[in-house]
Amino acid sequence: MTITVERKAELSKEYGRMEGDTGSPEVQIAILTERIVNLTDHFKGHHKDNHSRRGLLMMVNKRRSLLDYLKGKDEARYKELIEKLGLRK
Repeated sequence: MTITVERKAELSKEYGRMEGDTGSPEVQIAILTERIVNLTDHFKGHHKDNHSRRGLLMMVNKRRSLLDYLKGKDEARYKELIEKLGLRK
C-alpha cells in the first residue's frame, strides 16, 4: 500500500522540472496517483476496509485540488501531465 523510497525518487526524476525537485505540483500529483493506484488494488481484496477508503478519498481530493491549481497556473503543463499519467478530463 505504501510507496517505496526508490519509486518516489523515480517519479521525482521523471516528472520533476529540475534535479531534486520534489515539491512541484507535477511530482506531487504523480506520487499521489501512484498511491491511489496502489490503494485501488488493495480494495479489490479488502472491500470492507473503510478506514483506508477514507484516506483514498482524501488523496483523490488533494490530487484534484493540485490539478486545478496547475491548470490555473499553466494549462500546457496541466494537459501534458494528465496525458502522461493517463488521467481523464
